[in-house]
Amino acid sequence: MLQEQTLWIIVVEILYLLLLGFTCLRIVFDTRSVSKTLAYLLFAVFVPIVGVVFYFSFGINYRKRKIYDKKLNVDENFKKEINELLKAHDLEEAIHNDTVLVRFELLIKLLANKKSGGAFLLPNNNIRLLFNGENKFSELIKDLQQAKHHIHIEYYIYENDRIGNTIKEILKAKAKEGVKVRVIYDDFGSKGIRRNIARELNESGVEAFPFNKIKLLLLANRLNYRNHRKIVIVDGIIAFTGGINISDKYINDESQTIFWRDTHVRINGAGVFALQQIFISDWNFCSGQRLRVAGNNYFPFKNMETYGNAKLQVVSSGPDSDRPNILFAILKAIQTAKSEILLTTPYYIPDESLQQTLVMTALSGVEVKLLVPKEGDSKLVDSVSRIYFEELLQAGVKIYLYEKGFIHAKTLVIDGMLASVGTANLDLRSFDLNFEVAALIYDKEIAEQLKNAFYDDLKQTKQLFYTSWVKRSLGRKFLEQVLRLISPFM
Repeated sequence: MLQEQTLWIIVVEILYLLLLGFTCLRIVFDTRSVSKTLAYLLFAVFVPIVGVVFYFSFGINYRKRKIYDKKLNVDENFKKEINELLKAHDLEEAIHNDTVLVRFELLIKLLANKKSGGAFLLPNNNIRLLFNGENKFSELIKDLQQAKHHIHIEYYIYENDRIGNTIKEILKAKAKEGVKVRVIYDDFGSKGIRRNIARELNESGVEAFPFNKIKLLLLANRLNYRNHRKIVIVDGIIAFTGGINISDKYINDESQTIFWRDTHVRINGAGVFALQQIFISDWNFCSGQRLRVAGNNYFPFKNMETYGNAKLQVVSSGPDSDRPNILFAILKAIQTAKSEILLTTPYYIPDESLQQTLVMTALSGVEVKLLVPKEGDSKLVDSVSRIYFEELLQAGVKIYLYEKGFIHAKTLVIDGMLASVGTANLDLRSFDLNFEVAALIYDKEIAEQLKNAFYDDLKQTKQLFYTSWVKRSLGRKFLEQVLRLISPFM
């Protein structure tokens, strides 16, 4: 009996070693990031069973595994139609006719390259920065109420609260008027509306679909691929994007205990076409429908030149893109800086390329300022973010902790000439796992407005200094080194 038990133990150990060997090979061949590869390998080897289960639950790179193969094929065909449409109407702005565009020529060409997203440079935009939910929602409601042809909405978080129900009633009313209303919501981030608002919208003539409906067996894997985009399009001529979801917590009134600082952007003009393309691609994927370009008035060109003078590129990335396009955009923008970089993010957990680019840029004499929350919505994430501060501070990066409340904006200003407003945080999840979008605006006036907002925010901050930061306790430094090992999983 004892020999039989020993034999079974040996068989189980051999099977586990084979599984571990297979897992390690899978990690090496299927994980792009070196730091993440090493982290998964260490976890799998030194935490038996749990490490293997964790990798297969959270670590599989489905960009290579082609879980979105169908979406990639649909997107590619749709992009071809869009490209022909935009070229036919001569919407590509000549770079050399604009001093700002000349300044960022290499960045523009990088993003316009088909191999890195094929983001068209779109002119004739009127752009308005919207600070905080109370300003964004008043503008959004007004535009929704004036919709004549269609409303397209895509959000990570849509909550069943006051503002969520206010917008729901507007959408129902517009659908009753004959306006075509389509809504995409992330099935995890907006899980609170699945049995109420989403159902009510569908019953009232609005089409509402979850992006990747969560099923119990696929729960662990799908949570790693969230649709973090925030997009609204009205009649193909007005669009909104940025950091603000549909939730009361973004509205700073007497009902809120925490001040929520965020930034959104309203676009009126040709730039809307890029966000429309992203929405329709996502819609065709999650609804199973096939909305087309021609004959639907989703891309109205009439009087487009009358809206404004700002030029922009809209960049998207996620498991439906071959490369981390938003990370590439940020890295290239930083590399073009000559005098000043202003970065705002609620979460700073960078990959090595971003961390080292900021370090080298600061060492080159460029003024680099990073604004993050003093206290975020996760103490663990806050702690992991802090492990990168010492290297930044030593290189001369100035770091500011926002104390008034929670700063949730995801913005970038380069040399007072380029402004970026988007949905992506400066973390590995945003760059590699989530579906994200960002608007890069080549306009001095908008960049100056965003710069002024940044410096207004600094009035509510505490600056960190290298001389005091290095005096942290040994216990805290040890904890940071431990957390560094798990940072690739955050």
